[in-house]
Parts: sequence; C-alpha cells; structure tokens
Amino acid sequence: MTRALFIIDVQNDFTEGGALGVQGGAAVAAGVTELLEKHGDVYKVVVASRDWHDADNDNGGHFATDEEPDFVDTWPEHCVAGSDGAEYHPAFDTAAVDIHVRKGQGMPAYSIFEGIDDDGRPVAHHLDDLGITDVDLVGLATDYCVRASGLDAIEHGRHVRVFTDLIAGVAPASSDAALAELGHAGAEITESTVLDEATA
Repeated sequence: MTRALFIIDVQNDFTEGGALGVQGGAAVAAGVTELLEKHGDVYKVVVASRDWHDADNDNGGHFATDEEPDFVDTWPEHCVAGSDGAEYHPAFDTAAVDIHVRKGQGMPAYSIFEGIDDDGRPVAHHLDDLGITDVDLVGLATDYCVRASGLDAIEHGRHVRVFTDLIAGVAPASSDAALAELGHAGAEITESTVLDEATA
C-alpha cells in the first residue's frame, strides 16, 4: 500500500460563516469524515494541512492591512494561529489523521508542501520515507490550496487523484480552471466513488 490521502485546509475560516468561507465547505468536512470511516484502510498515511498564520504581522503581505484585499495575493485576516477560525471544522473527525501540517507561518503558503509537521518536517520527507507513490486529494479551496498542493505533488513525482465530490472552491470559473490545469499536468480528476468500485 503506497497511497496517501491529503486533506487540505478543512478549517472553520474556509467553511460557511468563516472569514473566507466557501460554499459547500461544511459538506466537504462531513464527506471527508465519511470517506475515512469507509476507506481509511486504503491509505498508508493520512495528512491534513491547516493555514496557521501569525497574529502579529501581515504574514509576508498575505493579509491585506492598508488596502482592500484583492482576493488573489492579499486576503482578509484568516486562520490566525490558535484562533477558532484556524481549527478544523467540527464535522471533520481527525482521529484517522496521521500527520498534521501547519503552513503559512509568517508567509504566504498555499501548498501542503510548504508546511511542516509538529517536528518541523516537511511533507515531502514523509512521502519519501514511506514510499508513497500515489496521492488522493480533497479539501479546500479548489482554486487555491487544493490546486497548489496537487501541482506540487505531481512535481514531486506522485500520481494524483482529485476527488471532485470532496472539494469546494472560491469561485466556479477559477475552480474549473484549476481542475483543468491539474488534469493537464497529469492528475486524474474523478470522484471518491472510485474507492467503492475498487472494493466492490
């Protein structure tokens, strides 16, 4: 078994009612929990990332402080370390998560590969150590952190599947563009039902 599951930023601030909430975020949280309950044994390792931004600075220009955010490079304050907004959504049961990754500590960060675990180790080291060849990708948001994480996983030589029923994006057009870019880069764009088919 050489497959990993990446769960990207299923946090309160990225779900409905949060600072940067996306439509469908809470449903993704619940759906990821269901996937882990049904198919957790498919994965050699389950890795979950969180934005974990500093409270006392603009995180390398990531937070808009003096001007309105452009929602491309600058954003409203979100996922501040230790805040409720930075916590995992309550519908996401993290019991099956093996590695927790924090990213964006003092700097902009979109990809899970830009984060580190509690011991300061990056994700790529874990994948190499565990012999991971395949990565399934779920989470938030499709057009930003899911996109960046998937492209980086491909760049690191892994085969990537993106489960479209377990992602949600900021905007339809940019989400569609992100999925097209991932597909063009070599990712398999599918649904989590492929796991049911594999065990049928």
